[in-house]
Amino acid sequence: MTDALHRDLLELAQEAARRAGALLRDGRPADLAVAKTKSSPIDVVTEMDIAAEKLITDLISGQRPDDGFLGEEGASVEGTSGIRWVIDPLDGTVNYLYGLPTWAVSIAAEQDGETVVGVVAAPMRGETYHAVRGGGAWATGAWQGERALACRPAPPLDQALVSTGFNYVTEVRAHQAGIAARLIPVLRDIRRGGSAAIDLCDVACGRLDGYYERGLNAWDFAAGDLIAREAGALTGGRPGERPSRELTVAGSPGVFEPLQRLLEELGAWHD
Repeated sequence: MTDALHRDLLELAQEAARRAGALLRDGRPADLAVAKTKSSPIDVVTEMDIAAEKLITDLISGQRPDDGFLGEEGASVEGTSGIRWVIDPLDGTVNYLYGLPTWAVSIAAEQDGETVVGVVAAPMRGETYHAVRGGGAWATGAWQGERALACRPAPPLDQALVSTGFNYVTEVRAHQAGIAARLIPVLRDIRRGGSAAIDLCDVACGRLDGYYERGLNAWDFAAGDLIAREAGALTGGRPGERPSRELTVAGSPGVFEPLQRLLEELGAWHD
């Protein structure tokens, strides 16, 4: 029963992500502008974020009217089925606003508080990543077919390629920049892609050895966290904790632990 339910949830998430991704890719106006701001003047929402979330929630609620929702652009429904959808309709909004390709649609399904399905669609890459809890992680692409994902064998930390992101509040960004400056000499290098969901999937794909960020919300990491874990990566927050707004860390076993310890020592979890 549960396996059949999870397959149904996966198929629905894939369809919703596919449609929202197509809307965002093909419907982006040439004169796209900021619709509103959130935490600061540079933390933006476009009309397409809002349209994509409505498409996703309308599609899912039309088939599963008793489910709950938590969405970045305001979708908030308790639900009565034990299933809650955690949605970021456009992860990487600033990239999208500027016409950069690193953005994604992220959809996760939780059952009784545990993430059981995750889908991240990256239309400009031509790739979609997905996982069902206990079933491994997978990617599909128009020119690649479907393939199983596995994180990279862990290098020494000084040879690890690690990605991060920065908050939109100036004081927080300044602290995060200081942490990154102290990390750069002890890593191979740092990347800043601009989409937490894609960074987590890149850990799953073996394109990154690790990833960390402070200030994420559940919709930023819910799907990507499951995909990374099902690909063999370790994920968490501060030592002994789950990913949270304080800190989200992911990495190959052997990179995750020393990276997490180093971030704790450096105080990456506070402003």
